[in-house]
Amino acid sequence: MDTLSEWGAAAASQVTLEGLLSVVGAGSLELHVAPGGLGVPVAGVAVLDVLEPGVRPQELLLAVGVDARSAHAMDVVRRAGDEGAAGVVFGPGTAARAATGLRKTAEEAGTAVLFRTSWCTWDQLVGVLRAGLASAGLPPALTTQGVALGDLNGLADAVAALVGGAVTIEDMESRVLAYSSTDTEEDVDELRRLTILGRRVPAWRVAAMREAGFFRALWGRGDVLYRPADGADPERLVGAVRAGGEVLGSIWVAAVAGRPLAPNASEALRAATRAAAPHLLHHRTRGADTRLVEDAARAVLEGRGSVEVLAERAGLPETGSCAVVAVRAGFEHEGDEASRLHGLLSLHCSAHGYRAVVVPVSGAALVVLGALDRDRGRADAQVTDLGTSLAGQVPATLGTTVRIGLGDVAAGLAGLPESRRSAELALVALTTAGGSRVVARTEDVAETVGLMQVVDALQEVALPPGTPVARLAAFDAEHSGSCLLETLRVYLDRFGDVPAASRALCLHPNSLRYRIRRIVEVSGIDLDSPDARLLAQIQLRLRDRDAGGSGH
Repeated sequence: MDTLSEWGAAAASQVTLEGLLSVVGAGSLELHVAPGGLGVPVAGVAVLDVLEPGVRPQELLLAVGVDARSAHAMDVVRRAGDEGAAGVVFGPGTAARAATGLRKTAEEAGTAVLFRTSWCTWDQLVGVLRAGLASAGLPPALTTQGVALGDLNGLADAVAALVGGAVTIEDMESRVLAYSSTDTEEDVDELRRLTILGRRVPAWRVAAMREAGFFRALWGRGDVLYRPADGADPERLVGAVRAGGEVLGSIWVAAVAGRPLAPNASEALRAATRAAAPHLLHHRTRGADTRLVEDAARAVLEGRGSVEVLAERAGLPETGSCAVVAVRAGFEHEGDEASRLHGLLSLHCSAHGYRAVVVPVSGAALVVLGALDRDRGRADAQVTDLGTSLAGQVPATLGTTVRIGLGDVAAGLAGLPESRRSAELALVALTTAGGSRVVARTEDVAETVGLMQVVDALQEVALPPGTPVARLAAFDAEHSGSCLLETLRVYLDRFGDVPAASRALCLHPNSLRYRIRRIVEVSGIDLDSPDARLLAQIQLRLRDRDAGGSGH
């Protein structure tokens, strides 16, 4: 193959579900059931489109926006099985609750079901899967060579032996992920030594390369770049590591002690960048020490991990008071902002003397607090104090709004899943209710939490057709510009207070009264009946849930 894209397309056709999962790891996907075994081929990834619901054979279908507990999810799995799809991926947080029905449907359909982890967003997952499909299908000669998957230091040594120079493997932020043992020799050049000691390329060097357009050339060309020797700086080669259109990092090669690189160094480095793709992807999803601590915390938070492993890796006591705090900042776009939030939370907890592990999740972060005061009341106060201080610090530092859910204090690490549940319930209730409150426990927002749970329980209840809300929804759909349903929502939320509802809708009170009469005519609702009002409000919230909104 002449190009990486051609090679990647050919490689993807050889990938099995087992091979893909071995590369992308538990950091991105959780396998629920695989009735056809792990040897089923995976030829691509597709996002479910309700307007074009076709599924191609051997594709992994991402069921974005589909509740795994719903009848729709069952239909998606059956259709995927009929079309010969490799599997269906649902969103996080519903695996346990969807287990029985979904597993049975998947076994009948003969297709695998997986769940996206809560700390990997859908757009991140698409990139990871594309890279995984490209890299998991590499010929064995390129990936083995005695190097275990994810052993970046071993890979650096193997590449160094091929190219005859010192090797550094870096991520896209010029941080050092691994380096060859050659780099410990006394005759390594000064820049390489500074890079290794600082675990990243010096800032002045990064700035100079960025200004010269070097990184644009590196990430954009898809070929090995050569930099000739310059004074004390030896000749260098660098190649970007790509897979499935995703750039994962780079491999740098430097001549050592004035010795020239191997004659075929450029070609060897091209092959090495292809071989490195599964290793870098594996490192990204299962990675280094910090990630191991996060993974251990995630596993315990989900009720599937070992508290002993978390205690050992994070230095937290297994017993004693602990709690979870859920933090969501109001960023318009995730990315650098999410990493800034993660860093701020870690620094803030450390500065205030808390022993904590910060676990990024989709659009938010979970802070695991350990070694709290043994007295339950004082431990509660510590959690409250942290939440209050974060409510002031996050907006001041990051310039964004924040909502913070405080979890119940647990007696040991084994109680963290329940503490997480209460923290996330409080966070969702805060977000749903709106208003000025930014920090809360579940008891502080008990009404909102209770209503959420009622709506959740009623999600699968089949209501009779022809209810007033259903009639209004049909009328609005058939008449462009009609907004009777929204008018009813605002009117009921204001307890039938015409002046308050008219202000909220920016209507004259007489215009609102006309609309209310029209609502009664179209829907037949009896606004004097408490039962009718209650059913209408529940249905309106069910519609909000289906649409992914809060109605506020």
